[in-house]
Amino acid sequence: MDYKESLKYIEETHKFGIRLGLDNMSKLLELLGNPQDKLNIIHVAGTNGKGSTCSFITSILKEAGYKVGLYTSPYLETFTERIRINGENIPEKDVARIVTLIKEKIEQMVSEGYSYPTEFEIVTTMAFYYYYEQGVDFVALEVGLGGRYDATNIIKKSDLSVITSISLDHVGILGDTVAKIAYEKAGIIKENGVVVVYDQSDEAKNVIKDICKEKNAKYIEVKFDDINIKKSNINSQVFDCTIIGQRYKDLEIKLIGDHQVNNSVLALSAIEILNQLKHLNINKDDIRRGLINTRWPGRIEKILDRPTFIIDGAHNEDGARSLAKAIEKNFKGKKATLLIGMLEDKDIDAVLEILMPYFDKVITTTPDNDRAMNCEILKEKISKYVDNVISKENIEEAVNYTLKNAKEDDIIISAGSLYMIGTVRTLLNDMIMLSY
Repeated sequence: MDYKESLKYIEETHKFGIRLGLDNMSKLLELLGNPQDKLNIIHVAGTNGKGSTCSFITSILKEAGYKVGLYTSPYLETFTERIRINGENIPEKDVARIVTLIKEKIEQMVSEGYSYPTEFEIVTTMAFYYYYEQGVDFVALEVGLGGRYDATNIIKKSDLSVITSISLDHVGILGDTVAKIAYEKAGIIKENGVVVVYDQSDEAKNVIKDICKEKNAKYIEVKFDDINIKKSNINSQVFDCTIIGQRYKDLEIKLIGDHQVNNSVLALSAIEILNQLKHLNINKDDIRRGLINTRWPGRIEKILDRPTFIIDGAHNEDGARSLAKAIEKNFKGKKATLLIGMLEDKDIDAVLEILMPYFDKVITTTPDNDRAMNCEILKEKISKYVDNVISKENIEEAVNYTLKNAKEDDIIISAGSLYMIGTVRTLLNDMIMLSY
């Protein structure tokens, strides 16, 4: 298979949906020599902040001279973003080569009576195989959904388990309370492991602590009380903090929002613990460079200046609160235009209730996903909050309309489904390229 044929093959497995359980994954990896067992893994679960936390971790390790794999999902603009080494996407030729090999193994396991693997299982298998083959020193492994039965949790051990902020999301699959969701996320904790946990609700933390006791794992909670944010604007943030007894001054990140400062402190705590456990050679200069060089597209990311055009994948209640805080801090007292598309299985009413007070004009569109809410239905929901609501079915049409009707000093924020945000980002960057 070539690259396009490989992607088509992967996409066709989407029909097998989401399947909780690890039997299929175990068989497929066994047929490939269990590459996952030969990797040093930092396993990251949570509702929000997984991707940016993984990115901070990989960036610091890279600056310290290590070869680091980063596995995330979904992708924003191109499939190969999901599997990276030191910031470089997996080459298309390697996708084609490895998927061809995996397809052979799948046909073998199906002939033996196993079910067909899901799309996520195939992509995760490809990531493990590629990282092992390329001889990476570490992998920052982002959980896809939940934790306990997620395909990434096929690993028998990890150097660290990291649990980010937990809130309600995927309630139909993971449970309808924070405690139930925390239980699923905490499924990544290994026997005698080390767990680094984001300071959050007691409901979530108590569940994680109980599982740590059951598995004799060390629980390390990262507090954010002594963070001092000295500068914060739409371009960068500078802050002081204390990590495991060490004071850091004037750390700078390019990611925007108080939550991203917290995510960077969580990542830095994980690095310091990893440094101690594995006797690594990571110094403060590596940490500073790693933090400032971290990029995580599509999360309160400014693409244009005139008008100010920001994209953000706020698709659940927690994400909406983080975006609202960033708007409050950076654009206080100013009304903005919102371009939004959502998936039907999200808590749309909660997101709208949080975000709508900040906007006086809204354009709705329909993400390119079979779970998307139609833009007309979303328009009807938003009309309860905002008078000026326009719907545009096509995302490109929605972006063009939004820009055509904007003044240079306007603030435009595109938020909602990551499937929509990626398309918006591509369109805007293409416009920038054409203007040169």
